[in-house]
Amino acid sequence: MFDNDKLIAFVDGFCTDDPDLTDGMYAKADMHDENGKWQMIFGVNTIPEYRNHGYAGKLIEHAIEDSKSQNRSGLVLTCKDKLIDYYAKFGFKNEGISESTHGDVQWYQMRLTL
Repeated sequence: MFDNDKLIAFVDGFCTDDPDLTDGMYAKADMHDENGKWQMIFGVNTIPEYRNHGYAGKLIEHAIEDSKSQNRSGLVLTCKDKLIDYYAKFGFKNEGISESTHGDVQWYQMRLTL
């Protein structure tokens, strides 16, 4: 998302047939499969001065619509416990503690099945 020509927010990730988000995916872009069933979301990022204006939510909604139009099975992300309720507002379901140890943090896997 841009404000004029300034990048202010983005969602990153890739598609795969693997149903769960793993740490290896962060380092292996070659795991991307354009026809993959699942859209993995690695990050939802907004620069600090643009936070709390709904931009991240608009990008999540756009990612969901893109996934629907591309006939994906759904979207998967991991988040910290304080964001579980935020992603639940978009229809993501908490699947519990993820196997991910990325950044030595406890992550929760969330899935939105389309």
